[in-house]
Amino acid sequence: MEAITRLFTELGINPPLLIAQLVNFSLLLVLMYLFGYKKILAMLDERSRRVKESMDRAEEVKIQAAKAETAFKEKVGEARAESQAIIKQAAQLGETLKEEARQEARKEAQSLLDRSRGEIQKERDESINALRREFADIAILAAEKVIEERLDKESNKKLLDKVLEESGWLKKE
Repeated sequence: MEAITRLFTELGINPPLLIAQLVNFSLLLVLMYLFGYKKILAMLDERSRRVKESMDRAEEVKIQAAKAETAFKEKVGEARAESQAIIKQAAQLGETLKEEARQEARKEAQSLLDRSRGEIQKERDESINALRREFADIAILAAEKVIEERLDKESNKKLLDKVLEESGWLKKE
């Protein structure tokens, strides 16, 4: 035993103090087991349960965020498709309105052309009628002159030229 005491002394260990510390540690361990161990275990279990619940909630939030992101992407896709459909519909409507405007312009141009042709035809007919009346007047005038004086062919021609010149219808150059 002396060898053990000497070994402890060389190592710097005081055996009575070591024994007292071992007794104190054992006593503390027993007291903690009796009074604090159950409470500490309960606290650790509660902490473990809360951490697990937090992890479960975090996982649920992550799943909900993924669902919300998917729903958002679907809504954006739907909105994009709807906007493309609206743009396409507006383009079609624009083309339809443009074609209707062209058709209306063609109808209006045709109507104007028909009206102009009618007016030209009317003026032509009026000019022809006026020319006929004037020619008839000239012919009557010439006939009166011929009747008044009986002349040969040469005199008739001169007379006719004179009547035409007087009427302003035929002017000699």
